[in-house]
Amino acid sequence: MAKKKRAPGPASDTESIVEQVVELAVRHNLAELEVEESGRRVRVVRAHARAGAAPGERVEAAAQLPAAKPAEDVPSNLVTIETPMVGTFYRAPSPDASPFVNEGDIIKEGQVLCIIEAMKLMNEIEAKLAGRIAKILVENAQPVEYGQPLFLVEPRR
Repeated sequence: MAKKKRAPGPASDTESIVEQVVELAVRHNLAELEVEESGRRVRVVRAHARAGAAPGERVEAAAQLPAAKPAEDVPSNLVTIETPMVGTFYRAPSPDASPFVNEGDIIKEGQVLCIIEAMKLMNEIEAKLAGRIAKILVENAQPVEYGQPLFLVEPRR
């Protein structure tokens, strides 16, 4: 079977990038993958990624990620702040710096709560509401998965 020839230009470049991202997501059995290059962002979400790898396939480090805590464990007066990406959770901007927040701290909307390192990029996670940090659910420098609870916040009324 011959490969389809594409006309040169921006549309074919975009198609090529999309195909490469989809191929990576399938090859590594990722449920979600986002890549940004030259100002273009491609996000692939696979609805039916297999839970286990077939014999002979590589199993990536995602198998070592901690399981997310079930939502029913959260008291009704608290709001859960979840990670928007897979990566490594850091409580401080550098190893020798003070943490962004501690349990009991009062926070305001837009305040940086932590950093998630993903693909060597440091992503600041900001508070979406004002309140008080009731509980920090992840240890410093631990891997986190998409949607995993990071903080429990008691909203300010």
